[in-house]
Amino acid sequence: MDKNTSDTFLISVIGRDTVGVVSVVTNYLFEIGANLADSAFAVLGEGFEFSCVAEFETGFNSAEINTGLAALSVLEGAKISVISFPFELLRGDTGRITHLIEITGGDRPGLVARISDVLADYSANIVRMSSRRVATEHGFDYRTRFAVNVVGDRQEALENALSNTAGSLRLECSMTPQA
Repeated sequence: MDKNTSDTFLISVIGRDTVGVVSVVTNYLFEIGANLADSAFAVLGEGFEFSCVAEFETGFNSAEINTGLAALSVLEGAKISVISFPFELLRGDTGRITHLIEITGGDRPGLVARISDVLADYSANIVRMSSRRVATEHGFDYRTRFAVNVVGDRQEALENALSNTAGSLRLECSMTPQA
């Protein structure tokens, strides 16, 4: 769709997780004429977060979309936000994932802040990030994953800096190139 003849919205939904929520929400959006661009879904504890950029032919407004989503029984009690999305839909080069980084080990407050500082120092752009707590035989471990874009010839230096930072926190770190 041409940006000049469509309306583009960022739709975010946070609610109690249940089987089929993505199906119900995306089917509703399809039925009202949405063309989904980037989208993401995650289970967060007992809840979920779904977000997408949806493009509509002109004539839709955020209140109509919000009202329609709120009427879906699967979204009862959910927090729904529909706002105008003023950015281009195509990702630039820094939105392409070149490496996956995984940090594993015990709980370390400030881990995401420290790792993201290292990534910024080496001009690596975070494209996606997730963190989850995993039950182990000794309690819990955390697995934090970063999908990043690393520019130029900085991969080796970045990998060393990440390993040093993770090691100083007594955590394991891996960095895997993506095709």
